[in-house]
Amino acid sequence: MAIKVISPGLSTSVQDLGRPGYYHLGIPEGGGMDRFATMVANLLVGNPEGAAVLEATFMGPELEFTQDAVVAVTGGDLPPKVNGVEQPTWESFAVKAGDRLSFGFLKGGARAYIAVSGGIDVPVVLGSRSTYVLGALGGYQGRVLKAGDALPVGQGAGVAGRSLPADLRRAQPAAIELRMLPGLYWHRITEAAGKRFFEDTWKVAPEADRIGYRFRGGHPLEFVAREQPFGAGSDPSNIVDACYPYGSIQVPSGTEPIVLHRDAVSGGGYMMLGVVISADMDRIAQLQPHTPAQFVPVTMDQALAARADNRALFDRARAHLAG
Repeated sequence: MAIKVISPGLSTSVQDLGRPGYYHLGIPEGGGMDRFATMVANLLVGNPEGAAVLEATFMGPELEFTQDAVVAVTGGDLPPKVNGVEQPTWESFAVKAGDRLSFGFLKGGARAYIAVSGGIDVPVVLGSRSTYVLGALGGYQGRVLKAGDALPVGQGAGVAGRSLPADLRRAQPAAIELRMLPGLYWHRITEAAGKRFFEDTWKVAPEADRIGYRFRGGHPLEFVAREQPFGAGSDPSNIVDACYPYGSIQVPSGTEPIVLHRDAVSGGGYMMLGVVISADMDRIAQLQPHTPAQFVPVTMDQALAARADNRALFDRARAHLAG
């Protein structure tokens, strides 16, 4: 079975749960930016939670099915349509051979996840089917989809009519708090600058993609004066190169924070204020430009508790769909 891509949407790519284990070689983990939505979409159609799906950003594709299948759309509120008839999100539905799946206008969030029974069956590269566009690696020919592509689909009967209740879905608030652990380089800014950083309301900039999310609108940082060490650049935000953890917050020149996301580079010469906790990274994936956000400091214990809550929510979703 293959799915014909009639129109690719704005930026649609094949993603699964990523390829951990290669970050030290400069290859990021990648995978669906909203992992919860990725896994639930698969469970809704009867796939393993790590099967490959389509991640659509802001605008959905138009697809034609060559065989019967079961589909589910989760994540951002991007209404799916079969032959022009709107279908529910967070619920699996059947499509027939010859049917066309299209999408209405985005009503909320930023990224939708399209699961098809059997999963998108592109080749496995370094343990994953995820697309890493910067490296032209994985996915469908290492790139976002284009009109005329034919996506192979694996074998899977699928289950139509499964749905996830609203209380098990993640809400998408008009403004958001991003919890973070201050990092090793926090001492590079003044105490007053650190206080303002958490007090300020930032807004998502248009430069927000799989590599990172830029934020604007807060006060510039003030740096503690020092003589730059050998090997560091001249900008006060420069350091001698260091590794970048997933979710780390850079502030080049001290003006606009950037939160590194799934396809981020693994190291460089900018200091990191800290790291957004893993429990909030899915939420960043659904932020639209101009969304207000505030950074909130937490402890390691609070970060671990939030991660446990995140896992518990998915466990409840899995149990509901299994039942």
